[in-house]
Amino acid sequence: MKVLIFHGYLLRGTGSNVYNASVATALAIMGHEVHLLCQDRRAGELSWVDRMGTWDGGKLAIGAAGGGSGPGTVTAYVPDIGGLLPVYVADEYEGFRVKTFADLTDHELGVYLDANVAAVRDVARRMGGVDAALANHLVMGPAILARAGLRFAVKIHGSALEYTVKPHAERFLPYAREGMDAASGVLVGSGHTAASLWEALDDPEVPSKTRLGPPGADIELFSPIPRSEAAPRLRELAAELRAAPGDDSSWDRDPEEAARAIEEFADATGPRVVFIGKLIVSKGVDLLLAAWPLVHAANPGARLLLVGFGEYEETTRRLWGALETADLDTVREIAARGRGLEGGEEAPLAMLLAFLDDLPPDYAASAQAATGTVAFAGRLEHDEVGRLVPAADVLVMPSTFPESFGMVAAEAAAAGTPPVSANHSGMAEVSRELAAGLPSAASGLVSFDLDDEAVRSLAGRIIGWLGLDPETHAAALAALREVAASRWSWEGVARTILAASAGELEDLPVPKVPPATRSDSDRNGRSPEQ
Repeated sequence: MKVLIFHGYLLRGTGSNVYNASVATALAIMGHEVHLLCQDRRAGELSWVDRMGTWDGGKLAIGAAGGGSGPGTVTAYVPDIGGLLPVYVADEYEGFRVKTFADLTDHELGVYLDANVAAVRDVARRMGGVDAALANHLVMGPAILARAGLRFAVKIHGSALEYTVKPHAERFLPYAREGMDAASGVLVGSGHTAASLWEALDDPEVPSKTRLGPPGADIELFSPIPRSEAAPRLRELAAELRAAPGDDSSWDRDPEEAARAIEEFADATGPRVVFIGKLIVSKGVDLLLAAWPLVHAANPGARLLLVGFGEYEETTRRLWGALETADLDTVREIAARGRGLEGGEEAPLAMLLAFLDDLPPDYAASAQAATGTVAFAGRLEHDEVGRLVPAADVLVMPSTFPESFGMVAAEAAAAGTPPVSANHSGMAEVSRELAAGLPSAASGLVSFDLDDEAVRSLAGRIIGWLGLDPETHAAALAALREVAASRWSWEGVARTILAASAGELEDLPVPKVPPATRSDSDRNGRSPEQ
């Protein structure tokens, strides 16, 4: 089949980028001809991209790339959008001028839409027709494919819904409805996302064509290893990073810094804990850093590695610096300002403040004892993450903002690395799937509640995983791997997309909408830390 995918962003780094790269690869392995529109100007360097399409003077030209992922092919296209990249969450992207959708002028938004619609039409003509198509994000992908006249499925990623459409409904809801009206099928990662989508759109037709379509986990890449191989694998990864070219920009990363951080992680004499995600307030990294002295006190020699980048990185580093010097006044100041230090409105990090108001005995001493045990790696490529995660003993996903799916947790489970996630939204649905297969002693360790006890609860879950007896621990890791392998695969995701694009929804699972909880209603589409 000839399959067109509109993503509009990069093909590495964050969740939706990895999703589209993985879907394209799976479709090619299945023998399909994939045409992927993105904004990754270096897509031709990827091993699974066969050809690159660009526009010169308004004319589409296609050249060879170095890759090839299977019996099928992948052609990546980079539409000319004039250098202005609209995003859902403010961040830096090398080579682009970046604005959030909310900050675009009407003229800028119109230029962006028109350029992408024209590019999709060019690609469709060059393809000689489209058999199936996928639009990513609630805006603007679906509206673009609708205006291009294609039959398509939509994959809802949480960022567009929660950061753009819901907070700015008067402006962006019409675009969302335009895309949803034209879609043959709508795929969501969880029942939570389905409920949020339906409430935001208030369209009785949308639920009937919404189906469950979570991301997948690459169970070959994320594969368990013996603990004896963890340190050598990490050192090998660090050596490869050190040998690679790069710079210190927020997107292109600093390979030397990443190598040093991973070497420190390898040198741990105790357990290794990892966080992978954007360094923004919504990802809850403040809760993890506050919990870390408690974890380290219970596990001397433990190390924590933070993998990611974002607008909150400088403050995240400052927060940890204040913690390890027991400068609790600075910690409290950071907690009081909250998103104000990320460029948003000043608002307190309520859960961190609650913890500071009732600190455990000797917390300051524990924090000082943990000095030098936290490292920042910056951004890693997805295949590098796949090599790193199996070498960790616990992975933490403490997001305080709704997530459409707990993809990082699913990948950790596939790697035999216990995940600990915040107990809400799509993460809670992944955690419930994982908990169902675990021994009773471990089933309560996969998630923690977001409340005034969040920091203690998070620390307790990590400590709980690290303290399991060897027999229970081995059984738990095997169960995690089994659930991930049986529930989430990229070829299954690809087949779901093809069916949804054709409107063949009868055999696709309907999302189960969870009952409303206090934390969900309190969130109101915003972080409970605001």
